[in-house]
Amino acid sequence: MTMVHCAITRVVREGKESEFEEALKRFVARSMGHHGTTGAHLLRPTDASRPREYGILRSFRSEGHMHEFYASQLFAEWQDEVAELVEGEPVHRQLHGLEAFFRGASEKTPARWKMALVTWLGVFPVVLLWSRVLPLFLQPLHPVAVTAVVTGVAVVTLTWVVMPVLTRSFAGWLRPASRPSAG
Repeated sequence: MTMVHCAITRVVREGKESEFEEALKRFVARSMGHHGTTGAHLLRPTDASRPREYGILRSFRSEGHMHEFYASQLFAEWQDEVAELVEGEPVHRQLHGLEAFFRGASEKTPARWKMALVTWLGVFPVVLLWSRVLPLFLQPLHPVAVTAVVTGVAVVTLTWVVMPVLTRSFAGWLRPASRPSAG
């Protein structure tokens, strides 16, 4: 089985943002026990052109688990609960591989070579740093255990610190603004 990530974006009615966030927190707490669900993350609006568009990134053990979740009574009840807080229908987009780091409001993900380059810009210094620093404190451990700790710390550093900074820093290059066609 392969882990599956799905991004859903919702436009929240003006003035209903805090109410939506509270309802979402309650729903996430209820839904984490659903079979096959491995995580959920709220993405608050960051784009000034979409100040009320929220994203919800959900992770599942498999595509089957994802489909089961979105067809569940639990999800249907959530849709009913927030119906008065949102505008329009939710937009679902399944993310593959590196796209989970490069999620955004745009339906189009960046070119794979751009995602790979930005990922490398994060991985290289993080791995270099942790592979030099951590072994100094882990000398009594077996080399495989040291490698496990180094890579684990590197993944945590990349996921919660480095990749969010890099994807924000390179956002304009990753997703250049569309130019109007000359006509």
